[in-house]
Amino acid sequence: MRRPIMLFNQVCSSALSYRFSPLAVQNLLQIKRCIRMNSWFKKRLDFGNYQVIETPGQVLQELRCVPSTIMKPPYAQDGKKIPVPVPESTKPEIKSHTQIDGMRASCRLARNALIYAKELVMVGTTTEEIDKNVHKYIISHGAYPSPLHYKGFPKSICTSVNNVVCHGIPDNRALVNGDIINVDITVYLNGFHGDVSETFLVGDVDEKGRELVAVTKKCLDEAVAICKPGRPFNHIGAVIEACAREHGFRVVPAFTGHGIGSYFHGAPDIYHFKNTVLGLMEAGQTFTIEPAIAQGSSQCIILEDKWTAITSDGSRAAQFEHTVLITESGVEVLTSK
Repeated sequence: MRRPIMLFNQVCSSALSYRFSPLAVQNLLQIKRCIRMNSWFKKRLDFGNYQVIETPGQVLQELRCVPSTIMKPPYAQDGKKIPVPVPESTKPEIKSHTQIDGMRASCRLARNALIYAKELVMVGTTTEEIDKNVHKYIISHGAYPSPLHYKGFPKSICTSVNNVVCHGIPDNRALVNGDIINVDITVYLNGFHGDVSETFLVGDVDEKGRELVAVTKKCLDEAVAICKPGRPFNHIGAVIEACAREHGFRVVPAFTGHGIGSYFHGAPDIYHFKNTVLGLMEAGQTFTIEPAIAQGSSQCIILEDKWTAITSDGSRAAQFEHTVLITESGVEVLTSK
């Protein structure tokens, strides 16, 4: 079993970026509990019939090549860990018509890549194989897989199975009947990132797992539906938390949505739980909404690879994500089917 690195229950960006707010330090002293992880899994509540991921599989050190003709983000330097540029402004960007067209194209490709990934999700397939094939799909369409080399991330997509909340690194573990798997895809096309994810069922998933996945999608859909100019960003979190609690689930508050554009992450931070953070939506803003919902504890643990986030009690988590554009009259889901 890998030694847990961190236990926390507050805020950082969900899409491959651990950025802490002042809220994020409240429960760090509880890290001693992580040492007893094995006993937690043995004594966990009845969250259903599935395989708990205590130790991820082996991450194969296979180089993911990208043709030199493809435009790459500034942080992509053949695996070298370099600082990630931060947007100059802390205010949400209002995009021009040209920028919006670029976002539409990148988000359309991200959605198509996710549709392709779904076809690969089946019993016996490894997440490494899914990553390899989606990587080929993305570069064949002239785009760069945004997660690759981002702050040292070694693969082109994130694959998070069962009790892995997010940022799972594709490995040699084969999917088994009853798994749920989140596939998180971001592409960088002609200077713009498009970000989307869904949680898929592998084979015959038990009723509790199917309910978790359905409710998580409902949380996202209800949050997207309220978006429009003049709406406070904090309404998103209130809607998501109310929906999750209504069905007996919990929001994992450690991960946020984020502004997106020519940059992978920027303002605003989108909190998926009830909060009082100020800020209003304006036409021309693009950002992600990506709630992670757990059956049990809202706390999570970061494993030794410094990426994989698992629930502290072994319960399953699901996540769905869209990139949205605030329009003059409401909202456009850029990553819709």
